[in-house]
Amino acid sequence: MDRIARRSAAIILLVVLLLGGLGFFVVEYFMDAHQWVMTEGSPHVYNGTNIGCGVVTDRDGAVLLDMDGERTYASDPGLRASTLHWLGDRYGYISAPAVSTYAQQMAGFDPVSGLYSYSGSGTTTLTLSAQVQMAALEAMGDNKGTVAVYNYKTGEIICAVSTPTYDPDDPPQITQENEAEFEGVYVNRFTRSAYVPGSIFKIVTMAAALEEIPDIREQTFVCTGSYAYPTDPVTCEYAHGTLDLDSALAQSCNCAFASIVDQLGPETLERYVRKYGVTAPVSFDGITTVAGNFDVTDAGVDQIAWSGIGQHKDQINPCAYLTFLGAIANGGAPVQPYVVSQVTCGPKVTYEASATVGEHIMDPQIAQELQKMMENNVAEKYGVENFPDMTVCAKSGTAQSDNKGSNALFAGFVADEELPLAFIVVVEEGGYGRLACVPIISKVLAVCKDVMGS
Repeated sequence: MDRIARRSAAIILLVVLLLGGLGFFVVEYFMDAHQWVMTEGSPHVYNGTNIGCGVVTDRDGAVLLDMDGERTYASDPGLRASTLHWLGDRYGYISAPAVSTYAQQMAGFDPVSGLYSYSGSGTTTLTLSAQVQMAALEAMGDNKGTVAVYNYKTGEIICAVSTPTYDPDDPPQITQENEAEFEGVYVNRFTRSAYVPGSIFKIVTMAAALEEIPDIREQTFVCTGSYAYPTDPVTCEYAHGTLDLDSALAQSCNCAFASIVDQLGPETLERYVRKYGVTAPVSFDGITTVAGNFDVTDAGVDQIAWSGIGQHKDQINPCAYLTFLGAIANGGAPVQPYVVSQVTCGPKVTYEASATVGEHIMDPQIAQELQKMMENNVAEKYGVENFPDMTVCAKSGTAQSDNKGSNALFAGFVADEELPLAFIVVVEEGGYGRLACVPIISKVLAVCKDVMGS
């Protein structure tokens, strides 16, 4: 009798353990099965290192990539090359995190009915415009760098081209003879590069001065071509003479900005750099941009001045700086950028993006004053005729770098309700920002205007 009781107890214990284990598995399955199935490299979802299901389109429905079976890119080679750094290549040398982040939503996994439970593989709609992407790539020509445009009201990235690039249907054989031509080709320069900003950083310094120095508007600056320090002077290419605040920015006078930096001091300037988020990384759609840099630790007074001018150890990421510019255009409130607007699987919408507006980083009155000053820059220096029927506010930059030619930069926004676009252009070793970048962005904005129907 005792033996039967012991055996019964053992069987009951085994049944309890079995049911407990089964229950644990069921709970784990419903909680984590989507992660098991969507693990990178899963043969059900991925084709090698790339996601292997679904279709990717631009904002207007143009097919950029069909991933069902063989990867089929767009028919136009220019469009294929211009979107390479967002869609990835066939071999995984260039990844596509913005697409693969939404693999579950596109594949339509359900813990009961499995993959493709919504009757068909999914469609990922990007915010990019195929027309603007191709126009930007053509405008960049053989230059290395990036050109990007985003809607500072909604956060949609309309265009972001990184060069050099190549046609994924006709990849180059990179050899010692042509490696300079394709240097950095596997890097998305918009999200993964940091550049010395040069004079576009003067927007940051000017914003801090407008907030921090009560009488800055009443001041005048006398530029003799050199601003003396005990160590090395800060210099301009020529003497600008007597300047008011608007002209100091329009003429990009280093000497005037050295005086402004002296009044601010390094701690205050560093505090505003942090407040504006200029060097902070930006995260969206599974992408985190590289961080910038502003470091005046142990810097001499001349080096601090050069930091406020956009040199010394300064570095900015194009995407992060674009977000900062959008905040100025948007009355001081930054809107998080994004590149994936919607994901559907069969008839079901499985992901929908929306504008994410951050807290104000500057007073709206300061933002409005900066807008007027940057609009004056275009009127005085860059030519309103380059931007017909648009109210463009901008600043150019020429950034010296060691052992290479100067990088050219141009950054700003359109201050029109019907065309709320911020932009940035970087041309590596392009020389003067105005000469290298204005022809590029004027072409790109013209196409944006046509595409957005204004």
